[in-house]
Amino acid sequence: MTEDTLAERKMQFLFALRSKGVTDMRVLTAMEKVDRGLFVRGLFAERAYEDTPLPIACGQTISQPSVVGLMTQALDVSPRDKVLEVGTGSGYQAAILSQLARRIYTVDRHKRLVRDARQVFEALDLANITAFTSDGSFGLPEQAPFDRIIVTAAAEDPPGPLLAQLKIGGIMVVPVGQSDTVQSMIRVRRHEQGFDYDEIRPVRFVPLVEGLAPDS
Repeated sequence: MTEDTLAERKMQFLFALRSKGVTDMRVLTAMEKVDRGLFVRGLFAERAYEDTPLPIACGQTISQPSVVGLMTQALDVSPRDKVLEVGTGSGYQAAILSQLARRIYTVDRHKRLVRDARQVFEALDLANITAFTSDGSFGLPEQAPFDRIIVTAAAEDPPGPLLAQLKIGGIMVVPVGQSDTVQSMIRVRRHEQGFDYDEIRPVRFVPLVEGLAPDS
């Protein structure tokens, strides 16, 4: 791919984000800065700048960029926030968040994905991300509470342990649905009396699975 072609694809990439409703300039700047091409390997590398989900190792996917943008926008991250991401995957979402928040903790049940993501984080000198292999459905209690929590796999309901690890005034964004065909992106806000839930848009994510993967 020539430099001109690459530049054109990146311009189209940002245009696609705006056209899908990603309007927050901080989010757009972060997504312009973090090269999705570094997180897509092998046969699908040529398609890194398309607004489409792509397969990665361990039967998982790297999310559609516009969905990453909309989830990040809904999370409303502040520069001093401590963020938990459940579902490291390729590491792309965590890398975007690293441009916006003070500290990112990201967990995945697949050891290989965490190892690969760490390599990219180190290459990009993203020192404010810490990645763990663990069962994300239980969150990361030793680092709780969190200002923001983002879940990149679909649960039937927002997981109780994650809700418990959210600060008062905090926000969690999570795909919720009972099948891979009917899911909604939900924004949860915690307040003194409980939780408020907003439905943002339909989405399609791999399911949130309990336990470590066999490769771990």
